[in-house]
Amino acid sequence: MSSPHTATVDKYLEAIHYIAAEGEVVRPSRLAYWLAVSAPTVSDALARLKRDGWIEIGTDRSVTLTESGENTATELVRRHRILERWLTDVLGFDWATADIEADRVSSAISDAVVDQIDLSMGSPTTCPHGNVIPGRKVPYGVLMALADLEMETPATVRRISEVAEHEAPALLSMLAEHAIKEGSEVKVVAFDRGSNDVALVVAGEPLTLSLEAAQLIWVETV
Repeated sequence: MSSPHTATVDKYLEAIHYIAAEGEVVRPSRLAYWLAVSAPTVSDALARLKRDGWIEIGTDRSVTLTESGENTATELVRRHRILERWLTDVLGFDWATADIEADRVSSAISDAVVDQIDLSMGSPTTCPHGNVIPGRKVPYGVLMALADLEMETPATVRRISEVAEHEAPALLSMLAEHAIKEGSEVKVVAFDRGSNDVALVVAGEPLTLSLEAAQLIWVETV
């Protein structure tokens, strides 16, 4: 049986969930980078999380959530994504600001209020960046990174990686400036391997992204 969770526990559980959801193996060094804390701080926190039944630590130091940890993390992610959707669609915040504000207000709002906000918006299936709200049906098919899309192949933007949400807020702001969002039509028109840039046409307008940024945008071919 896991112990009651604190804000610190929530922070770690949510980070572990997000990193694992992107297909990465969760390790202490990755958590230290994600949470911007020292390696000893992460080691101490993980020892407590394991002691309290939230996580398991493998012999290779990989970190996985227990059933209790996963259930709690899923609820945290659900709240965050619903609040992000509300902050952008109803209150008009940009993507990057909505992500920050959702973190700030999440712990101060009751489950009843979150549920009512969700219902008032018609129970959306994704957050503004296209990441599925836990418990909802995935609204798209097989996705690929924009960086892997063949040239001149029409595709539709479906989601922005959680890594971008957390580690590249400038990318979110830039995408918002160019009106790139879930549902935007896009195609790659050139790769510059020398500069690692990707030339795109988005909704008929030209745009150049770094290859690294293009790896954080997931699309579905038409």
